[in-house]
Amino acid sequence: MGVKYFAASVDRPETNMQFAASLGLDYPILSDPTKVTARAYGVLGSTGMARRWTFVVGGDGRLLAIDRDVKPGSHGKDIVDRLRALGLRERT
Repeated sequence: MGVKYFAASVDRPETNMQFAASLGLDYPILSDPTKVTARAYGVLGSTGMARRWTFVVGGDGRLLAIDRDVKPGSHGKDIVDRLRALGLRERT
């Protein structure tokens, strides 16, 4: 679909690298150990852990959508459906 994607975590870079390698992820996990970014985006929970939210940002930098109800088992399909609803299509 021509999108770029990444994850963000409040864990340290080393922890995120090990986690990504253990799962064979094909995308980066950004680290926010100071939790400044998590706080700014409103995802930092009272326990100090970040909530699983997905932000869809357009090529122009505008926020297009927020998924606050991420279900790990279906999130890939859910996000593809959301991108289609926003008018993005698969590239051929």
